[in-house]
Amino acid sequence: MTVIEDLFSVRGKVALVTGAASGLGHAFAAILADAGAHVVVADVDQFGAEKVAAELGSASAAVLDVADRAAVDALADQVVAEHGHLDIAFANAGVARGTPPLVASGVVDEFGLDDYNALIDVNLHGVVYTIRAAARHMRRQQSGSIVATASTAGMRNDPFVPYSYAIAKAGVINLVKQAAHDLARWNVRVNAISPGPFKTSIGGKGPTSAAAEDRWNAVIPLGRMGDPKEIRGLALLLASDAGSFMTGGVYPIDGGALLQGPSLPAVE
Repeated sequence: MTVIEDLFSVRGKVALVTGAASGLGHAFAAILADAGAHVVVADVDQFGAEKVAAELGSASAAVLDVADRAAVDALADQVVAEHGHLDIAFANAGVARGTPPLVASGVVDEFGLDDYNALIDVNLHGVVYTIRAAARHMRRQQSGSIVATASTAGMRNDPFVPYSYAIAKAGVINLVKQAAHDLARWNVRVNAISPGPFKTSIGGKGPTSAAAEDRWNAVIPLGRMGDPKEIRGLALLLASDAGSFMTGGVYPIDGGALLQGPSLPAVE
């Protein structure tokens, strides 16, 4: 093994990735498995989780609703019971519901409140529960890396996402900073990846993907949406010893989208 391979290796590590059946979660799970970790592929989609775990080889599948705190705790305990340790946790699971301001008549449109509460439960509370569950074991081990999926929508206003999504992601960013400061004394690192527009089910992959892609491409300096594979390098950096002095960071990966303000519709 070369110095570079050793630096980025997670061989012998055990990783838990939530929302790993598709999108960015799949990319996170794949790079960790490629770099030598045993990956627990957790998702509400049992078939998808099992399919990804089978593809990765050094992986196992688990059905998990991250909005269920008891279920998250139980899965973390199960991972440690089976493998002896939990070294890496990606709090990634997320959903997109509600109406973006670009097509809504006002903030009241989204406060219906079912979609709002469902999204906050998954995108914010689910991250809280995942970090909490992983930290319990990592504190005892006095080592570990936790990575949360935030968003550029949590760093500034974004007319392309629902209010609840922006609120949740902003909360994740501050949660990561709080947790990083708290857990550093046990040598547990906590960081956030803040993706911009990627071609995922949240970012615009689906029946309206062509329109969504055109919309995003117009406001990204690199001129295109990201491919989930392009997030793997940052993920491995934060998970491995290559990032051993990195904690409390929020790292955008967005094709330069934050370099310019979001495009707003003309007032009619």
